[in-house]
Parts: sequence; structure tokens; C-alpha cells
Amino acid sequence: MRRKRKPLTFRLTQVLTGHGCFGDYLCRTAQREPTTECHDCGAAVDSAQHTLEVCPRWAALRQSLTSVLGGDLSLPSIIIAMLGDDESWKAMVSFYETVMSQKEADEWVREEAADVASIRGRRLGVRRRRYLTRLQ
Repeated sequence: MRRKRKPLTFRLTQVLTGHGCFGDYLCRTAQREPTTECHDCGAAVDSAQHTLEVCPRWAALRQSLTSVLGGDLSLPSIIIAMLGDDESWKAMVSFYETVMSQKEADEWVREEAADVASIRGRRLGVRRRRYLTRLQ
């Protein structure tokens, strides 16, 4: 609470709330994915915790993170570590800025695919309209 040096970033907030480019959120809440599964490793549920602790796609980045935070990547532990020192804060922000930007880019690719499922295509039309409106 007293930490004033480092703000919460948009992507870090997505991770802490679970409201981001995670299959679980995109399926159950946003209703933009047909399943909760992880597109990277095929796990049944893609969540913020899955991305942080399990998904093999992020293993190299995770190794750098655990060298700073230690092996316990549970939500309470990472919050305590982040609030404890600047190095932990920076490591966590760096990890999730990189991961979430890549997950967002992957989501865009899936949405723009020619064979896009109708559930993903709903949002695509809105984005195209916004883009075309800006061009006029």
C-alpha cells in the first residue's frame, strides 16, 4: 500500500485480476473463445496462474523470473516479493509485459484468420469499423 515508486501497468493488472488474454477469461467471461484451453500447450485451462507457473512456452522467461523471486510463484508469494523490493517488482513487470504482449498478438492473429470461428469474429467486425472510421 505504501509503495509509490512503481505503478501497476495495464498488463500487470490483467494478470493480477485474471482478466486478460487467457483462455479461461476469454471463454467464460468475454465469450470470445470456444474453449478455456491454452493455445500454446493444449492444457485444459489457460489462466494467469497457468501462464505464470506451468505453460512451457514461457519456460525461459519463467527461469529468469524465478532467479529473482524464488520458486514459489503463487499469487500471495509474488505480491509479497513485488512489494518487498524493486528488483522483484521489475522482474514481474518485465515478465508479464513480454508475455501479455505476445499473447495479445497471438489473439489478434487468431481473430484475423480467414477460417475464424464465429465466436471470435464478433469482435473483429467492431475493430475493422473503428479502423475504417479513423481513416475517414
